[in-house]
Amino acid sequence: MAILPISRTLKPLSALIKVEIRAKNRILCYVCKVRSAHPTFIECRSHVVNLKSQIGMSGHSKWATIKRQKARVDSAKGKVFARISREIIVAARSGVPDPAGNFQLRTAIEKAKAADIPSENIERAIAKGAGLAGGSSELEAIRYEGYGVGGVAIMIEALTDNRNRTAADLREAFTKNGGNLGETGCVGWMFDHKGVCTVRGPIDEEKLFEASLEAAAESYDLILIDEDTEGAEVFTSVPNLEKLADVLKQQRLAVLQSETRWIPSNTVEIDTPEKARSLLKLMDALEDLDDVQSVTANFEMTDELMSLIMM
Repeated sequence: MAILPISRTLKPLSALIKVEIRAKNRILCYVCKVRSAHPTFIECRSHVVNLKSQIGMSGHSKWATIKRQKARVDSAKGKVFARISREIIVAARSGVPDPAGNFQLRTAIEKAKAADIPSENIERAIAKGAGLAGGSSELEAIRYEGYGVGGVAIMIEALTDNRNRTAADLREAFTKNGGNLGETGCVGWMFDHKGVCTVRGPIDEEKLFEASLEAAAESYDLILIDEDTEGAEVFTSVPNLEKLADVLKQQRLAVLQSETRWIPSNTVEIDTPEKARSLLKLMDALEDLDDVQSVTANFEMTDELMSLIMM
C-alpha cells in the first residue's frame, strides 16, 4: 500500500479532529474513535472534515519538498557555512550572546551543528555578533519579493550591510532567469509567517500528536527527511515557536531545527519541463547570492516532472 503524504490541522480541543489514512478509503477520527468508509468526508457528531483540505495532493511536490531534495544534491556547497554564520552573528547581536538565554541564537547554533560547522567557527561568529571580535559590520535583515515564470510568487530574506548591492544582485538574478523583482508587498499577502520545528523519525505519531496539542501547535506534516529517514514538520505561530521546540524536546522527540518560514496560502502548478528548469535555475541563482538567507516560492510540480529535471 502506498503511503500518502499527510497533513494534520490541530483545531482547538473542543473541536479537535485528527484524520489519518489507515487503508484505502478507511479513515479514523480521534475525537470519537469512529471509523468510516466514506472516501471524501467523515462526520463525527458535529464534525465534518473534507479530506482534501487535510491531505496534500499525492504525487506532487511543493517547494518545501523540492528544496529538501535540492539540498541533498547541493550539500557540498560551502555557502551554507557563511549563511548560518551570519544568522549566528545577528542572533548574538540582537540578544544576549549566551544561547541559554537567547532562543534565536540557540536555534542558529543547532542549525550550525547540524550542518557540521566547526565549533571554533560558531564561537567566532558569536564573538563577532557580541562585539568581541573585529570586522563586525552592521547587518540588516530585509525581505524582498518578486515573480518567477508563470506568475510564481517568490519571497527572499536577506542579511546585508549594503541594501543597494543586494537589490542590484537580486534584480540581475531575476532578470537573467525570466523573473521580476517586485515592490514590497506585491506577493507577501500570499504567504503566512509561521514557526516550524522539524522532527527526525522514526515518528510515533500519537506521541507527536499529543506533544503538538500540549504546545498549542497549529498543524503538522509527515515528511521524508531523506530517502531512508522519516520525519515531521510541526507548525505554529512565530511567538509560540520556542514553547513548541521545548515541549517536543521534553517529549524526547528529536528536533532537528526550529525556524521561521513563509508558508504559501496557495500554489501554482508547474506542468512543463521548460518552466520547471527555468524556475529551479532562478531559485539556484537567488540562493547562491551571498546576502540571501532563504528563498520561498509557491509552486509545485508532479513527482515525475521533478525526477525528470533533477536527473
